[in-house]
Amino acid sequence: MIDLKLLRQNPLLMKENIKKRNLNIDLDDFLQIDKDLLDMQAKLENIKATKNSFSKIISSLSKEEKEVKLKELKILWEEEVLIWEKIKSLQPKYFDVLYRLPNYLDETTAIWDDESWNLVIDTFLKPTEFSFTPKPHYEIWEAKWWIDTTKSSEISWARFWYLKWEVVFLQFAIIQYAMQTLYKKWFSPILPPVLVREEAMFWTWFLPAWEDWVYRVNPEEDNLYLVGTAEVPVTSYHAKEIIENLDNPIKYVWYSECFRKEAWSAWKDMRWILRWHQFQKVEMVSFCKQEDSSKLHNEMVAVEEEIWQWLKIPYQKLNICSWDLWNPAMKKIDLEAWLPGQQKYREVTSCSNVGDYQSRRLWIRYRDNEWNLKYAHTLNWTVIALSRCLIAIIENYQDSNWDVIIPEVLIPFMWWVKKI
Repeated sequence: MIDLKLLRQNPLLMKENIKKRNLNIDLDDFLQIDKDLLDMQAKLENIKATKNSFSKIISSLSKEEKEVKLKELKILWEEEVLIWEKIKSLQPKYFDVLYRLPNYLDETTAIWDDESWNLVIDTFLKPTEFSFTPKPHYEIWEAKWWIDTTKSSEISWARFWYLKWEVVFLQFAIIQYAMQTLYKKWFSPILPPVLVREEAMFWTWFLPAWEDWVYRVNPEEDNLYLVGTAEVPVTSYHAKEIIENLDNPIKYVWYSECFRKEAWSAWKDMRWILRWHQFQKVEMVSFCKQEDSSKLHNEMVAVEEEIWQWLKIPYQKLNICSWDLWNPAMKKIDLEAWLPGQQKYREVTSCSNVGDYQSRRLWIRYRDNEWNLKYAHTLNWTVIALSRCLIAIIENYQDSNWDVIIPEVLIPFMWWVKKI
């Protein structure tokens, strides 16, 4: 959530921000409602003060004076009721816009008006070349019985899968590799729940923004939500806390199951396991002082690149443009791996600096060196989306016999098996 004080002081800054993000938000209308609500709140305070003054003198008044004052008090009560009714009528529209107002962009974010203009700022290795025509990953693992989408659609529904045989161990190897690498970088391991309350989804912005994407469980009983990213429970872990010492950032890493309806991408990438309802990720969340978040963001991206460089997967590094940023992010850096089966780069990681956008809802604060309370900055990162990493490895490490060579860095986690 944005700083309302800053918005009221400099609305032009938010107007420019909305324009750069290509959002359809009538800020002038919102600011007028905001002004009306502030005016009505001031009137309510005046009415409250007047009523309090009446209560202090009423016992000392004569009968005639009491009757006059009670008539005046009745008028105030009626006015108060009307004001509250007006406030209640404005609040739904007010909060609908307030919760959609985007974070202010970082000054280094790429500013374009089309997602195709995401700025490539670096590359690693050239696209993999073969002496044969490379196969798409699904042909390889269907031939090897590594995946079964037919049975999963019978047991669950479309966009679910069974992963089988050696590729299961490959997935576990990737998890172990990523978790151990990040543990050595001082990220604390944590295993969060994947069912959360509505408040946690709201605090982290996923509600109401992603309402069409998330699964709701037992609405009339438990009223829980399956997370589309475990960023939700981990970022919420420090909700309503005051962190006394944040000189060193708090950094978490975890592996979790994730669930999304993918409501906006029906029939897209169906045969590729890029957009499915249940998937696994290794992710990170960090909490830091406001002045440290830009530096920390760069450090997290560097760790992200190191992990993929050791896998020796060709990728391009993107500064995501303002048009393509989700509302909480000030800046986002993605890595897109080269997939020979598609002959194109596809997103495999993303690292976002969210600033204080989430911590304002979560009420996560810290004390600075002068003992002043400030909102912490939060950063989140998908370091490994397991299905996409499997695709990248299978397609880039395939041989002419339809076997897959294990990346060198993963061999110790595969009991020294070098090919599957």
